[in-house]
Amino acid sequence: MCTRILYETATGTYITGRGMDWNDPKAPTALWAYPRGMKQDGGVGKNPVTWTSKYGSVFASFYDAASADGMNETGLVTNVLYLAESNYGDASTTGKPTLSIGAWAQYFLDNFATVAEAVTAMQDPPFTIVAPILPNGRAASVHLSISDAGGDSAIFEYIDGALHIHHSRDYNVMTNSPVFDEQLALVNYWRIIGGNRFLPGTINAADRFVRMDYFMKSTPKYEDPDLALAAAFSIIRSAGVPIGMEDPDHPNISMTLGALWEIMNARPITLSPC
Repeated sequence: MCTRILYETATGTYITGRGMDWNDPKAPTALWAYPRGMKQDGGVGKNPVTWTSKYGSVFASFYDAASADGMNETGLVTNVLYLAESNYGDASTTGKPTLSIGAWAQYFLDNFATVAEAVTAMQDPPFTIVAPILPNGRAASVHLSISDAGGDSAIFEYIDGALHIHHSRDYNVMTNSPVFDEQLALVNYWRIIGGNRFLPGTINAADRFVRMDYFMKSTPKYEDPDLALAAAFSIIRSAGVPIGMEDPDHPNISMTLGALWEIMNARPITLSPC
């Protein structure tokens, strides 16, 4: 589900935007705020990982149970997107404490101030992720992106039970399948063709990745904060999928919920533009 971008302004600040695509239009969500100093645990298993939050944060919930998108007081931002290829391994064989997939993003918001700090800490993750089935019956197969106030970026993917970390300031676009290594190979092909001549136009995640990559490179870096925010909104909205469109066999190819959520709730309810 979804598209995520990291837009750089002309003043050296950054705007993280995401579009929420999902096949359940009534997936409940809300804005939650957590203070620093809050005792937390992994929320699953006989030996959940425990920690005390170093930073306060505000985030958007998914199904009113999981942390989907958020930002802490240092400017670290987390975004969870669907990835069908995700495989977190067997928690019973690792010997590590467990962490619910719904708390994965929150662990980063609570514990880290920068992307570099988080990447270093995850070289040997102190937990094993447990991912139960979502309320709509779909697998909780996701990957995670983080960005910080300095414009650094990283993508975390669990493939065949192993954590793969992609860390670079250049990784300012993320969608869904295929895995990030393959996305980079595909986008390099399209860069040779040149987006001013032709861009793939379907709602497929790989096509959205290519379009976002081109738009991010082609859109000016605005100094005016209103124009900068408008630019980020315009880019992420260009990846939107019309209401009602979906592929029943692929939940990551679904309608964009942002506008529908705002109408149903009569208030904006997502942290990031969508």
